[in-house]
Amino acid sequence: MKLARRQFLRLVAAGTAAPALPRLAWAQAYPSRPARIIVGSLPGATPDILARLLGQWLSERFGQPFVIENRPGAGGNIGTEAVVRAPADGHTLLLVTTANAISATLYDRLNFNFIQDIAPVASIIRQPYVMLVHPSVPAKTVSDLIAYARANPGKLNMASVGKGTGTHVAGELFKMMTGINLVHVPYRGGAPATTDLIAGQVQVMFSVPVTAVEHVRAGRLRALAVTTTTRSEALPDLPTVGDFVTGYEASAWFGIGVPTDTPSKIVDKLNREINAAHADLKIKARFADEGGGQLALSQADFGKLIAEETEKWAKVIRAANIRI
Repeated sequence: MKLARRQFLRLVAAGTAAPALPRLAWAQAYPSRPARIIVGSLPGATPDILARLLGQWLSERFGQPFVIENRPGAGGNIGTEAVVRAPADGHTLLLVTTANAISATLYDRLNFNFIQDIAPVASIIRQPYVMLVHPSVPAKTVSDLIAYARANPGKLNMASVGKGTGTHVAGELFKMMTGINLVHVPYRGGAPATTDLIAGQVQVMFSVPVTAVEHVRAGRLRALAVTTTTRSEALPDLPTVGDFVTGYEASAWFGIGVPTDTPSKIVDKLNREINAAHADLKIKARFADEGGGQLALSQADFGKLIAEETEKWAKVIRAANIRI
């Protein structure tokens, strides 16, 4: 009887440990095959460029291909859901963006909870928006713009690259904090919005630096400020919006996430290798080309940033009654 009982206990112990053994083996052998980085936007945009830079870097470091897969649509939610549903083995990664924090509130019926279902791995860069005005607007500073808008309520149109995008909510936050009335005009992308801003069809826009710099230097548009708390290396002479509106901050940030149940050893491996890229001079230069400052946060701090941004933009979306 005693022998039978011992054999039974050994079998139970083996059965309990068995599920953990494959996960430990995955972590030690990772990556064991080609991996994917899912990008929720079209090729050529900043998220896609960053993913391809990291994909090449990780391929060289790990000796396995990291293939970029573009799944645009629904504010990045199509790509995000694909990662949420993928096996949690580190072979499917998500290029995480500000859009994920915005979409958590903007979309009523998502089939996932971003904060619960995606684990933060590593941050990449933080990118400011540039506050642009058409040269016909009699404003040389942010204070001038606020004063002019107050004296002419509803006269200024504010372009964005789409309803609920980062450029839209950045403008709505500015409106909320200053009490001015800018009429929102959403476009389907940055190119048509910028074209109409240059033509004077709209007068104000919050734009990404890579789009803004060329037109500002050519005198087609006037830049008033950047939206981050510190000045931009791409436009170092510009003040911040926060210099005029205390507490204002808006930015586009990017990082990598994986399905929540991914083994911590795999997440740690990815975090170390991605953070190592920040020290590479070529990678640093390419990040700078996108107009962003490096953002090398720990996993915990990146998770905190995502949670804080999700809460922040939820308040703006509800206050401005933004709906898709």
